[in-house]
Amino acid sequence: MTASTHPISPLRQRMIDDMRMRKLSPKTQSGYIRAVRQFTAYLGRSPDTASTEDLRNYQLHLVDHGISPVSLNAAISGLKFFFDITLDRQELMARMQPVRVPRTLPVVLSPEEVSRLIAAAGNLKHQTALSVAYGAGLRASEVVALKVGDVDGQRMTLRIEQGKGHKDRYAMLSPVLLERLRVWWKVARAQGKMLDGGWLFPGMNPIESLSTRQLNRAIHAAAEAAQIDKRVSMHTLRHYSVSQTMPTVITCALESVLPVVVPGRMHVGNSA
Repeated sequence: MTASTHPISPLRQRMIDDMRMRKLSPKTQSGYIRAVRQFTAYLGRSPDTASTEDLRNYQLHLVDHGISPVSLNAAISGLKFFFDITLDRQELMARMQPVRVPRTLPVVLSPEEVSRLIAAAGNLKHQTALSVAYGAGLRASEVVALKVGDVDGQRMTLRIEQGKGHKDRYAMLSPVLLERLRVWWKVARAQGKMLDGGWLFPGMNPIESLSTRQLNRAIHAAAEAAQIDKRVSMHTLRHYSVSQTMPTVITCALESVLPVVVPGRMHVGNSA
């Protein structure tokens, strides 16, 4: 939740406490608060005075203003939490119904386009981060949350802590991806950009990690530099990886942009 110059009302504080009790993610909490705040602005009075008809009219208002199905369902989810949980007024949401989200075909990149994309990233850190997202099938939030100790070069795994659904898991490392990580580790350590046991992909300040926003900007810039005329995102990169049934295709794409590795003993992992 972001800090505000205005005092938090008891009603909002109760909603925040309800979300904290259920250990909702910060992103979900922010989205729910935003949904209630926007509804309050539409209503022109305290949201706890709303009626079923007010909520129904609000959904019509959103639809008439061209809101997307995804955004509409997000607003309904936030309001449902507020009225169902915080106010214990489940009957008020009876006329607000989620809508079907049209299924669209995902953007597909060829191995050659993936190679160009990663090679066009602005620096070695971004190239390596994109390689990890692609080669291990990670989400942007999972990539930036990695620490040096999460890389196990002996077991050829990446430890993903608190991924989607707050679940820990392991992702497999290919030999090519491990070598790319070793190159990045050596360069970052030599330049003082990586702390012992710190973030695998630090931000400008090594104490802080690269942000998902910075990573998204990096992939958009890389797509433009590589002249890839498709709507490329971190999700696109991950989707291609997890749907790829031929590991050799992924390996070849990474090999095509892998810098020359200086021989020597270096283990990115718990002993790094």
